[in-house]
Amino acid sequence: MVENLILGVLVMTLCLVIQCVVVAILLLALLRFEKKGRIRDTFIGASVLLAVFTLVMMAGTLVQIAVWAGVFLARAEFTDFATAFYHSMVNFATLGYGDIVMSERGRLLGALEATNGVLMFGLTTGVLFSVFSALLHRVWDAQHRVSEAR
Repeated sequence: MVENLILGVLVMTLCLVIQCVVVAILLLALLRFEKKGRIRDTFIGASVLLAVFTLVMMAGTLVQIAVWAGVFLARAEFTDFATAFYHSMVNFATLGYGDIVMSERGRLLGALEATNGVLMFGLTTGVLFSVFSALLHRVWDAQHRVSEAR
């Protein structure tokens, strides 16, 4: 049990690093686009940017799910990556279908992955909300400037 707890915390830490790197890359790209004036002050421009953020954050989430699947494979919980990935996604999203279960020896890792998923989805939601809020204020300010100029 202690071994699984330590392994789980290490994998959770790796997932946090992955998530933070993805967020940092997105924010740096956003700053570069902002500096070059490539962000459109329209609802469509804001929507496109938010969609890109969402897709990239989802890609980061899929990488984290794959990391957990790799751990499950390495611990011989599953015999193929596809099954390990499916089970990992169900755990990470906290769906808990129960159609595929791990051994008693590995169950704690599944619970830790579910905890990790809740935390990472919360972080993703917070980042997306912050970006959306900033973009919305930007669009409103731009439209307000246009209406004042008239």
